[in-house]
Amino acid sequence: MHFKFIRTIARQEWHSVFRSKTTLVLFLVLLAVSLLAVFTGWQYVGKFNAQQAAASAEVHEQWTSQPNRHPHRVAHYGYLVFREKSPLSFFDYGLDSYVGNSVFLEAHRQNTVNMSEAGFSNGMLRFGELSMAMVLQLLVPLFIIFIGFQTVARLKQNGVLKILLCQRASYLDIMVGKTAGLTAVTWALFVPLLILGLTAGIAMAPESVGGELVLRIMLIVFLYALYFLVITLLVVTVSAMSASAKNALMMLVLSWMLFFVVLPKGAQTLGSSLFEAPDKIAFERAIESDVSKEGDSHNPDDPHFANLKNATLKKYGVDSIQHLPINYGALVMQEGESITSAIYNRHFDALISKYKSQNAVSTFFGFADPFLAIRNISMNLAGTDFDSFTAFQKQTEQYRFEKTKRLNEIHLTQVSFKNNSTQRVSAKNFQDMPDFVFQPVSVSQNLATSAASVAALLLWVLAGFPLLKFVSSKRQYQL
Repeated sequence: MHFKFIRTIARQEWHSVFRSKTTLVLFLVLLAVSLLAVFTGWQYVGKFNAQQAAASAEVHEQWTSQPNRHPHRVAHYGYLVFREKSPLSFFDYGLDSYVGNSVFLEAHRQNTVNMSEAGFSNGMLRFGELSMAMVLQLLVPLFIIFIGFQTVARLKQNGVLKILLCQRASYLDIMVGKTAGLTAVTWALFVPLLILGLTAGIAMAPESVGGELVLRIMLIVFLYALYFLVITLLVVTVSAMSASAKNALMMLVLSWMLFFVVLPKGAQTLGSSLFEAPDKIAFERAIESDVSKEGDSHNPDDPHFANLKNATLKKYGVDSIQHLPINYGALVMQEGESITSAIYNRHFDALISKYKSQNAVSTFFGFADPFLAIRNISMNLAGTDFDSFTAFQKQTEQYRFEKTKRLNEIHLTQVSFKNNSTQRVSAKNFQDMPDFVFQPVSVSQNLATSAASVAALLLWVLAGFPLLKFVSSKRQYQL
């Protein structure tokens, strides 16, 4: 390759693109849409989090305002927990509209997360959801197509290509120069816009700023820059392979439909078919079936609880539960809670494994579709991915179990078996219980989850330049 020719061609491409009024109009449209997406996204997330915080404070006040009462009644009184949006959810909504935002926690029941806008699925982002990520993932590639479809094809049509080749520039020099010029244009226009959008959104909520958040922003900017490079490589390659600019545009538009509509939907459908997950009714019935096999606390002849009773009587050296120094009913309830919780967690993990297998199909398709790769990466880094939701679900279940266990311990030690139905305990026992605090998924875990998607994106970049060389050798021979 001749780097002098490459620099000259890249510079010419840069000036050519910026001289076009079409480029300016398209960019201004995307700029307006991007800024609108950032503003509406930030406004929605801010309003949502404020509502959740107010509701959470109200729930906490109601909980701490309870009078002296029986701890088992308190356990069934329940507690409502809310899921706040992540700091970068204004940038990429991810699965936030598909999963729930609150869960009611109570004894003996594992309730699902409710109040979602769509179903529990890792489906394709709806085109009606305007976010900055959607603009960068779907519309910027169209921008690159419209400014780059004729980069090489036009040179063939007007005879300039042969003149350049006669000046000792190789076909590869021309393709690399065109790629460099288009990439520079795209980066100059959209990387600053991406940085501006992310920092502006974060500046509106400065309390969320931290080292990990800055790292997430840096990774998002870097990986989106690679994504733009991949799209540019593909556009220049198709332009070089086409006999005319018209043919290049048609092929690129068809390719856009393939990459951004057909393959994502196909990956989702294939994943659901290969790894079919049970519906909610089947899921709950399977849990009930396993619980009934493990032990029924309401059945006096149940072997499991009969053994528990005998072991407890032997431990305390008494012959009747009325003579126990603890409340045997509370002990039975906690044992039942432990059984149902363990069975639920086992079934929930199996269900999550099914969904992860479905998502793995989309991840695998990322090696054939760069859009799927960047979509998975973007959701992970924005904290709106599947792992973030399941982390909330698991943490709330752990919190529910620990809270119920604490109430059963109060019941066990402070309520006598004789006065079980009428005795009350001090409300201070409930007021001292810690509130739920969600621990977000770390950026290192997000990167580990999206490692295959990052590898797919890097592979697209690495494969792009050999592809240019291969196409240039074929075109050079034909000339």
